[in-house]
Amino acid sequence: MDIKGCTALVTGANRGLGKAYADALIARGAAKVYAGARDPSTITDHRVTSLQLDVTSPEHITAAVAACPDVNLLINNAGTMLATPILDPQAETALRTELEVNVFGMLRMAQAFAPVIAQNGGGAIANMLSVVSWYVYPFNATYCATKFAGLAITNALRVQLKAQNIDVVGVYAGFIDTAMAAAVEAEKTPPSQVAERTLDGLASRIDHVYADQAAEDLWAMVRDDPSQLEAMSQALWDAGSPWTF
Repeated sequence: MDIKGCTALVTGANRGLGKAYADALIARGAAKVYAGARDPSTITDHRVTSLQLDVTSPEHITAAVAACPDVNLLINNAGTMLATPILDPQAETALRTELEVNVFGMLRMAQAFAPVIAQNGGGAIANMLSVVSWYVYPFNATYCATKFAGLAITNALRVQLKAQNIDVVGVYAGFIDTAMAAAVEAEKTPPSQVAERTLDGLASRIDHVYADQAAEDLWAMVRDDPSQLEAMSQALWDAGSPWTF
């Protein structure tokens, strides 16, 4: 799609990657950017239209549809990560919390805004996924489970929305240099790079955006020999070193 002149809605837009998406959209000539956040007072950029939006709240989403009838690009960026191994005593609680934002929130937003985008002549939905859509990082297993589910939802949306002229793009990255990955000692990707590659992918109408070197390298493993990813997961767990490679 043409980013210049589009009307976009970015979830989780008050900081980190969400703010980078808003900045990149404005730089490329978007006509309007709605910046969604649980607390709209945290959005101080006068170039965007702040919007109270908690993606776990059906009421907020219904209000957002009414407030943003001109949207033709939705960027589902909002996410949460609780860094929980699968046998941790708090794993079920963590998984439920992460599912509400990373899966059900993304699904609710797509269901609510797909008709809006269609009525506006078509456009696109970009879902922020992760390289852990493809393999399990064992110290963060509940989050991985939500990204596996997010990938399935993204692919299903693409199938159903094609006839309505709505592209659905999955975006994959490794660790991004935001507050979510503050504890990570490994190399991290600038959020601006992820945003720029996402917009490039939307403009080129590709289905999958590999937003950094980690995504490119890990996708090569998925394509060529998935057993490498299973071995990597085991090696990470055996080494007992969370957040490092």
